[in-house]
Amino acid sequence: MQLTTHTDYALRLLIFVAVRRDESPARVQDAAARYGISANHLAKVAQTLVQLGYLDSFRGRGGGIALAVPAESINIGALVRQTENLRLLECFGPGSTCPIDPACTLKRALAEAQQAFLEVLDGYHLSDLVANGDTLRMLLGRP
Repeated sequence: MQLTTHTDYALRLLIFVAVRRDESPARVQDAAARYGISANHLAKVAQTLVQLGYLDSFRGRGGGIALAVPAESINIGALVRQTENLRLLECFGPGSTCPIDPACTLKRALAEAQQAFLEVLDGYHLSDLVANGDTLRMLLGRP
């Protein structure tokens, strides 16, 4: 299984916001700089996370983003389901044109593998990913 850049950045941004100690909202530009990724792309990811209810966005001077819900309530499996296209093959959606679709065991095996992947992620919350917050803050340049 491979996650898209969008989901990768969503997870990174949530980690960045969750490990902050100060009370001011995080800035997307700061997260992008710390990770060495595109601020424009990360801003789009932040917008998605706001729309999904994971982040709050604050405009104006001193604005930025903050967790909208506690880190303990952000399930990683649920987030991946919301940000990923989980259609592994053409036959996973409606209108499959594959002639062996009705008897295909590959499709069943891949669906089972995908389900196992998601079930493992269901066992993790954002709070688990930031349990080593002091180390993460140091690595992100925020003592």
